[in-house]
Amino acid sequence: MNRNRRIFIIVFIVFTTIVALFAIDMARRTTAPWNKHRELERALPAKDGTAVDTAATDTLLAP
Repeated sequence: MNRNRRIFIIVFIVFTTIVALFAIDMARRTTAPWNKHRELERALPAKDGTAVDTAATDTLLAP
């Protein structure tokens, strides 16, 4: 195996690893289409008028 081929293989492996890591990161940050209703339920208040306090430890409201 000559030097150019070895450099190409190393660069290819590094590039493929970086692309795979970016894809995994994007997949973790994205909500799947079948989970959209769960995200909507968390964002909007409950239908009975009660809202869940997601900022229970808010420091701006502390006396």
